[in-house]
Amino acid sequence: MTGLIVPPGQGRKLITPAQEVTFKATEAHGSSISIFEVVVPPGFDVGAHVHNHSQEFFYVLEGELDLLAFEPTKRTEESWQDWESSGGDHVVRAGEGSCMFVPPGTPHAFRNGTDKPARMLFQSYPSPDHEHYFEEIVEIFSAPTVDPEAVEEMRRRYDVSQITPLRYEPPALHAARTAEPGGQAR
Repeated sequence: MTGLIVPPGQGRKLITPAQEVTFKATEAHGSSISIFEVVVPPGFDVGAHVHNHSQEFFYVLEGELDLLAFEPTKRTEESWQDWESSGGDHVVRAGEGSCMFVPPGTPHAFRNGTDKPARMLFQSYPSPDHEHYFEEIVEIFSAPTVDPEAVEEMRRRYDVSQITPLRYEPPALHAARTAEPGGQAR
């Protein structure tokens, strides 16, 4: 039997304006867990969502991410950043070395609310659901405009029940959108 060694920077890369995903260990390698390295740009919010059959593990390698992994007392459709669990859990700003485990059926999300890219190790079980998901999302995100219906339909096929919207607003776009004439932010 032979294992797998993947040097730094190596692996199959999928790059979109919204994410960079490097496949590290996949079903093709004989792994029952899909393992990826993901670069999360500033302004990216995956949106709160639930998987009924898969479990996930996230480990922050560089930067900071806002993380959520609990059922809130009240779900809201626009934003998850203010959610609270019945036990008093809140969204956490997680830095290097922080991790998040998400069992099936648990609402979860991550967002890069900083002005610097973050990098995380992401594991998903069972393989290859997220491998196919990432391959399809590259096609959707590579279009001149992102089709929200295409994202929604793809997520349904891959056991993703979206609660709040997936959002990606690069810092320059956000600054331009919120600036009033004269350069003042609203």
